[in-house]
Amino acid sequence: MGIRTAVESYDATGSLLGLTFGRLISRDGVVLAISDAVLVCSTSISFVFIKAIQHGWIRYNVIGLTIQHIVQVFFLAIPVFWSCQRNWPWVQSGFLTLHSLTMIMKIHSYMATNGYFANVLGQIKSLEAQLANLNASALKASDEQKVAQDEEKSGDLKKRKPFSNVKEEENETNNGVSTPLGSNEIETADVKDVSEHPLTHAPNPDIAKVASEINELKSHITSQGPSKISYPNNVTFGNFLDYLLVPTLVYELEYPRTEKVRLWYVIEKTLATFGTFYILYVISEHYISPKMPRPEESFARTWLDLCIPFLCNYVLLFYIIFECICNAFAELTRFADREFYQDWWNATTWDQFARKWNKPVHMFLLRHVYVSTISTYKISKQSATLLTFLLSALVHELVMAVVTKKIRMYLFMLQMAQLPMIAIGRLPVVRRYPAFANMFFWLGLMSGPPLLAVGYMKY
Repeated sequence: MGIRTAVESYDATGSLLGLTFGRLISRDGVVLAISDAVLVCSTSISFVFIKAIQHGWIRYNVIGLTIQHIVQVFFLAIPVFWSCQRNWPWVQSGFLTLHSLTMIMKIHSYMATNGYFANVLGQIKSLEAQLANLNASALKASDEQKVAQDEEKSGDLKKRKPFSNVKEEENETNNGVSTPLGSNEIETADVKDVSEHPLTHAPNPDIAKVASEINELKSHITSQGPSKISYPNNVTFGNFLDYLLVPTLVYELEYPRTEKVRLWYVIEKTLATFGTFYILYVISEHYISPKMPRPEESFARTWLDLCIPFLCNYVLLFYIIFECICNAFAELTRFADREFYQDWWNATTWDQFARKWNKPVHMFLLRHVYVSTISTYKISKQSATLLTFLLSALVHELVMAVVTKKIRMYLFMLQMAQLPMIAIGRLPVVRRYPAFANMFFWLGLMSGPPLLAVGYMKY
């Protein structure tokens, strides 16, 4: 198709590709590149923010959360304002807005996760102080008990005793007196895990309980990988830069890594990116741009003309982002978790599609919206699901408002319409025929994008 279209374009215009779409996407390209670079560099403010929390200059729970949300609002508002100020076409404004949303999700996860770690570390320090007091009290009580036993046995204070009496007294003390794990017993204690607190198995139940709580909290701020990275040792600029480059939106102390970078794999994904973009360009130039809605054409005619080209571009854009770009960055950073998507094309319900087609965003929403609202505000799972869909729909509508310079709420309504469609998809009669459900899903996917394009451009 690409070669035939290029030949036909050359015969008609003298150009292999056509330059209408090319001029559109290259307009103000230098300013866009500089703006995007400034956006990415500005994310370092989140690293400075966490450094301030680490040193105790800011408390995360009140002041820190306020600063975090203010930063996120500015990260969204400034690119949106700048896109409108420059009066960019839909490609440039959409790219900068989507990239700013990606950076917002990244810095939110970084600040929220490390802020949580800071709170946990504060709890650990408080428990360690409590444990020190308990241990000191137990040692003092043990010493007093030992002195009382010595006075009772000897009847009077003597500086020297026969060796046999001393040996007998030591055995009785070790067998009959419960002493906390102190300085001597820590050295000989059989500790199975080097990260386990040495007083975890202390005879004193209060001491053992506090030590176990410390162990539990330390597991929350320590990675489960081979490096066992723990907060605040992870708060370095190198760690932050690595997080910016790895293709994930959820911050972790440690990620699974491959052994080496496969250069040929990176070259393969790079070539695939340019090759796929060529096909996407051809479709946009010759099958979408000439068919965009005009006042004299009917809604149905325009929609039918755009159905297949929009679906093709949707799949091609998905392939470029998740199969080529994400895998290339994953290879360069040796990021081993390559599940950027699942078999969304086999989806029989819209909730399956939402979970499978964009795993990085799904994992972000799952941790920082769905689970966070349940744990923080104690709401039900149904309410958390509704809130997650509402946030996602509002963000999608914001992107469309920036791109089209219109507020029509068409995409918002389609997004929220997925909720009753999800309920319908869970009915036994629908589950009994998965092939029919999958066909219905593809009809919706094929109809939705051109329907939105016609709606936003014509009305």
